[in-house]
Order: sequence, then C-alpha cells, then structure tokens
Amino acid sequence: MTEPKPKLLVIEDDPGLQSQLRWSFEDFDVAVADDCESALVQLRRTEPPVVTLDLGLPPDPGGVSEGFSVLEQIIALRPQTKVIVVTGHNDRTNAMRAISMGAYDFYEKPIDPDLLGISITRAARLYEIEQENARLQSVPRSVALEGLIASSPEMLKVCRTIEKLAPTDVSTLLLGESGTGKEVLVKALHRLSDRADKRLVAINCAAIPEALLESELFGHEKGAFTGAVKTTPGKIELADGGMLFLDEIGDIPQPLQAKLLRFLQERVIERVGGRTEISVDVRVVCATHQDLPEQIASGAFREDLYYRINEATINIPSLRERQGDAVLLARTFLESFSQELKRNIKGFTPQAIRAIETYNWPGNVRELENRVKRAVIMADGTQITDDDLELADGEVSSQPLNLREVREKAESRAILRALNLTDTNVSKTAEMLGVTRPTLYNLMRKYSIKV
Repeated sequence: MTEPKPKLLVIEDDPGLQSQLRWSFEDFDVAVADDCESALVQLRRTEPPVVTLDLGLPPDPGGVSEGFSVLEQIIALRPQTKVIVVTGHNDRTNAMRAISMGAYDFYEKPIDPDLLGISITRAARLYEIEQENARLQSVPRSVALEGLIASSPEMLKVCRTIEKLAPTDVSTLLLGESGTGKEVLVKALHRLSDRADKRLVAINCAAIPEALLESELFGHEKGAFTGAVKTTPGKIELADGGMLFLDEIGDIPQPLQAKLLRFLQERVIERVGGRTEISVDVRVVCATHQDLPEQIASGAFREDLYYRINEATINIPSLRERQGDAVLLARTFLESFSQELKRNIKGFTPQAIRAIETYNWPGNVRELENRVKRAVIMADGTQITDDDLELADGEVSSQPLNLREVREKAESRAILRALNLTDTNVSKTAEMLGVTRPTLYNLMRKYSIKV
C-alpha cells in the first residue's frame, strides 16, 4: 500500500495560478481555496500540514487586509500548520508582519514552482517532526502508578501529572467526583515525593463535627476544654516533615478557614488553649468534590484560602470518562474478591461486560468495587452476569459532530474494548477486530495504546 500524499492547501484567487500550483506539486494532495470562507472550510476539512497564502484576496484583491485576516484565523484554528505567505515583489514590510504574526515563511512573486516547492517540502518535513515529537511525549513512559489501576489516556495523563508534581512542595488540590480515587492518588504523590520516609496524615474535614475539627487539626493543651485531660498534638503537628491530606476541604467551616489560612501562610500553629507558636514543616494536599469557585461566590469559602491551597490542580476524570478502565477495574476487583471470599468465579459474561461498559457509574470506582464484591458473593455460577451486578441500562453520552473525531474515538474505544475482552492478547484482538496484527499495532501506536 502506497503512503498517502501530504496535504497542501493553496489559497489563491487567480485561476491560472491555481492550476499551475496544482500541477507543479504532484507529490502533494493539493486543495484550493480562493477566498476566506472557502479557505477556512478546506482548513477544517483537510487539516493540511502546509498552507500557501496569497495576501491579496477578495473582497480586497489589491490590498492585504483580507489575507492577514485569513492568516490570523488559520493560526488560531491550527497553530501547528505551516503557513507560507506569498507577497508582492519587494514587499518586505508585509512579509515581516506576516512572520511576526506566526507565518512559517514568505515567498515573493513572481512564483518559481521549484523554489516554492523547496520551502513547502521543508515546512512539511518540519511539521512531521513536530507531530512525531508531540506523539512521543504523549506516549506514557510507564504503566499507571503503583496502587492505581488504569489504562485509559485520561488517567495515564493524571499519572504523569502526579509524577511531575511529586518532587515539589507546592500545595496541591485534587478535584473530582466522590469515589474517583483521590486518596489513592494522594498516596502515590506521597510515595514518589522526597517526604516518602515521613508520615502521610489524612483527615476528612466532612466526617468530623465542627466543634471537634479545630482540635483534630491543631491539637489542644491540657484543660483547654472539658475532657481535655492531657496535651494532645493535632494532625498538622503529627504530619511535621511529611504530608498532610485534607480531604473534603470544601466542607471546612468558615471560622476555621481563617486559622487554616494563617497556618498555610506562616507555617506555624497554636494548639487550642495554648499560646505558644509551633513551627511545622509539612506539604499540604487537599481534595474536594465541591465547586469551590461557586462556594467563593456564595461566601461559603474564602477566596484567599482557595488560592493558597491551589498552587497546582489535578482534575480527576470520572469513571465514565475513562476509556476502558471500568472493565479493567472490574476484572481486578473480581480476582481480588474471589480469592478473599474463596469463591470460584472465573469472569464476566459478555452481557455483564457490556453492562459495565455502558453503565454511567455515578458512584465511580467505589460503586464499581461494591457491585463486583456483592456479585462475587451472590453469583450462582462461575461467571458473573449483568443480573448479579444489578446494573441499570447504560446512559448514552453526547457525541461530537466532527466525523474524523467520532471515527478516531470509536476506533480507540473498540481497540481498548477488544484488548480487555481478550485479556490483552494482541493476536486474538486483531482477529476480533478483523484486522491484521501489523494494522492493529499501527492503530495502537496512533492512539498511544499500550498493552
């Protein structure tokens, strides 16, 4: 099979010059546009690596205003595309202006196809190199973090973020729905950090009554209140040298927010009933499922505290947003619970797999784990059915309208699904998908899918 020709978009309103350029560049798949509207249509349709742009376009063929307008829109829509601006002879001013706006190169009329072809070929090659570099940087360097079960691009991206933030001491905020695995990620952050040999102290701000939360965080002196029979250090003090994880930070009461803010600014605390300042060296990681900007707008959460805990943010996708992870997690939970509960369960029926894939998982990973555990207990046979899982019909998510994007997402999901169904056997996966092994490997490289 021959390699497809690289695409080239020629934006030129002269029909004779259009024909000349189309004929001159036989090694390219040439598309032609003669005005702004058709140029942007072709840009979206063909996504060309290289564009040649004549600045003199209708309705201003004698000027450059329309050409610069097109250049600006091309750079906004596809900044990676290399634009070669065609200018009048000795029109250096507009050529330099085009370069400063983001054009790759310029070429002065009259056009010599051989010389222009050299510039186009170089631009196309540079585009290929940049795309390959971006692809290699996006390919995961390793599997998911220890303790985290994931194969989806969405979660592997989170893993890479964790790896980059771990060596630093910046205050980190994890955002995600309940049950998405925030605590697992915090443990990974701690394990990869320079504080791994020190304590990771966690406290759920929503699970402790408001009257006790201050004492839990900051500790108290003997006699500070009824029942305080001895001096007790708080969670912050216990985490000295290590990491403090404040889960559900969005539920912390307002009176305590000011005291927490002072600690984050000064890195000193005072125990309840005490007068002595205690210095604490601790990295703070927070998590919440709440919309903190909305809480700030309503006055329930301090804006200065939000920016203090939000030096770096990790957005954790919900389980329904993670391609292929639901089945992978379900298999892992099944194996674990089968051993733990001493049940001879071998796997899921095809109907159960489809139910896991299509269910919306409002409770995320926690809900999946609970359903699989119950199914292992209740299953009558050696395979878990969709009835054992008690799953409702899956919800249909909205789909994009761009056909290329739809096709690529469908191909990626189909490959991930087939790999899960065959337990990552590449030969069986290729057979199931109806393609050859080399074709499957090419598609896996294209979508950065690792076995």
